[in-house]
Amino acid sequence: MRRADRLFQIIQILRGASQPVTAGDLAREMETTPRTIYRDIADLIGQRVPIRGEAGIGYVLEAGYDMPPLMLTPDEIEAAVLGAQWVADRGDPALARGARDLIAKIRDVVPERLRPMILQAVVSAPSIVPPEPDLLDLGRIRSAIRDRAKLRLRYSDRGGRTSERTVWPISVAYFQTVRLLVAWCELRNAFRHFRTDRIEDVAFLDERHPMSPEALRTAWQREERGVPLEDVPSARAAPEAERRL
Repeated sequence: MRRADRLFQIIQILRGASQPVTAGDLAREMETTPRTIYRDIADLIGQRVPIRGEAGIGYVLEAGYDMPPLMLTPDEIEAAVLGAQWVADRGDPALARGARDLIAKIRDVVPERLRPMILQAVVSAPSIVPPEPDLLDLGRIRSAIRDRAKLRLRYSDRGGRTSERTVWPISVAYFQTVRLLVAWCELRNAFRHFRTDRIEDVAFLDERHPMSPEALRTAWQREERGVPLEDVPSARAAPEAERRL
């Protein structure tokens, strides 16, 4: 591992640690010697990185320290490029554009020696089957999620049966060929998943639901893990709370 990468990794490990980290632990993590770690720590302190501690006890990084933006390791660059490629091919138009812009920004700001990792990437996320087209603006759907706005959907199920329902949108899930809108459904009084290519029409209502998106997502995730919804009172009581507003 290059010395610059090792110094960066020491900061990253200390940043994520909840207790002091010893030089021995750092050495094992980076496959080097404690003596090298002691020297690296001294160099970082000399560069005014706020590390506290001493040999034999461990080191901590003081809260509030931040590094210059986009000091990325090669693995982080490849991870970002791979993820952005996936979104560029499978995301809705706004997200796809954002993914391509992200790759361009990373390319422009990383050091010259790392630029070939973007221009000549060794990782890829090819799209074999294109995703099903949507009839709705997913960018506006994401805004509605953040704003706690209700949606009125006309939805066609697998059997072709159409229903209308008011939902509280929680999240948009992107899969290989389809996208799902996750929402609390007032009609079913439960969480439901709606394939976006089967949503025939959507109305963005001025009405806001009473729960935060974070609370709804937490309740949905717990239900997905098999936790009975009765153990998540805020989710089960949500429709009654809404009617009282």
